[in-house]
Amino acid sequence: MDRKDFLKKGLGSLAIMPLFAACKETDVDPTDTSGSTGTDSGTGTSTGSCTTTASETEGPFPTKNPSSLVTNDITSDRAGTKLTVKITIQNKNNSCAALANAFVDIWHCDAAGNYSEYGGTGMQSTNYTNVHFLRGRQTTDSSGVVNFTTIYPGWYSGRAVHIHVHVYNSSGKSLLVTQIAFPEDVSKVVFAQGVYATHGQADTTNARDNVFGDGVTTEMSTVTGSPSAGYALTHTIVVNG
Repeated sequence: MDRKDFLKKGLGSLAIMPLFAACKETDVDPTDTSGSTGTDSGTGTSTGSCTTTASETEGPFPTKNPSSLVTNDITSDRAGTKLTVKITIQNKNNSCAALANAFVDIWHCDAAGNYSEYGGTGMQSTNYTNVHFLRGRQTTDSSGVVNFTTIYPGWYSGRAVHIHVHVYNSSGKSLLVTQIAFPEDVSKVVFAQGVYATHGQADTTNARDNVFGDGVTTEMSTVTGSPSAGYALTHTIVVNG
């Protein structure tokens, strides 16, 4: 099965994917859904002005052992335009106050649209099963903030540009699986230069994306900067903590 087929068939495809090897006792299972189903939904739940960020699928390339990837700079050897990522986690159950000591995992594809930890199959032909680029974990500070250094994500057929995020509380309970969307005008500038130019412009807009197509109100990031200086992404995620 290739990625397009997976995206068309949705979460039902997960049933045929092999189970991951058991994690160590100290690991947090990236597929733990005790606090979030991880199903596709473009709209969050709202209480007053405090709106829970939409839940999305984490497949087909979730991080297999996130607790082993505690790092701020997740770039590894990947070439691309520098991107700093600042994510703020808020707790809807506490009037959207900052959620401290939460685990935040992020992962995304490289400039050519490939993910680490996977490959050599119809889903992704390039084999990157033994490397872990563009994946990392941080713990929120007292302001609910985590920061990462990475590259601007590339794209692959059938999906708009995105970053995956999985948020857990301090006890390791899954609170939310979601994705971060990107402004298309910024992506067009990035994909016209450097290592992105060979791959070209993304073939799927946010509106036509099967994950974001029902709206990106709670998932759209703010991205500022330039290809030469790099970009800065800021985004707030609201969970039911």
